[in-house]
Amino acid sequence: MNDPLMVYIGIPLIKVIVILAVLLLTMAYLTFAERKILAYMQVRLGPNRVGPKGWLQPIADGLKLFVKEDLVPDKAERFVFFLAPILIFAPAMLVWSVIPWGENFTVAGVLITPFLADINIAVLFVLAVSSVGVYGIILGGWASNNKFSLMGGLRSAAQMVSYEVPMG
Repeated sequence: MNDPLMVYIGIPLIKVIVILAVLLLTMAYLTFAERKILAYMQVRLGPNRVGPKGWLQPIADGLKLFVKEDLVPDKAERFVFFLAPILIFAPAMLVWSVIPWGENFTVAGVLITPFLADINIAVLFVLAVSSVGVYGIILGGWASNNKFSLMGGLRSAAQMVSYEVPMG
């Protein structure tokens, strides 16, 4: 188990997969809970078609998301248009890499730390990386080559920047 390839590539890769799976499933089921609560408040059934009492609805929603057609405006800058959502999603997931998830433990003689990056400036890293999502919104508005999309993107970016001012 002390193979350097496994220690330096395999274990961090497993950590990335576990953290992404936990985060994405948590968000999917929090959305499911929100839909159920809103349905209860509106005296409706809510999502109840897929699985027992709708428990598989987030998985069905994810599958539907992956098979949907990609719509790209005619005059759009294609590469930047596809890059913009990645610039929004990647920093949001990257922030979780410095958050410790528990105590250190040992597996087959290898010390496993429950976080990806052990950096001393984790708070600064979180603040810096969380502000990168603004660029994705601006680029998404610009890449569509539409003045209204650009104005909407700039407005959303200004709103996000104004939310970051109190964070420090």
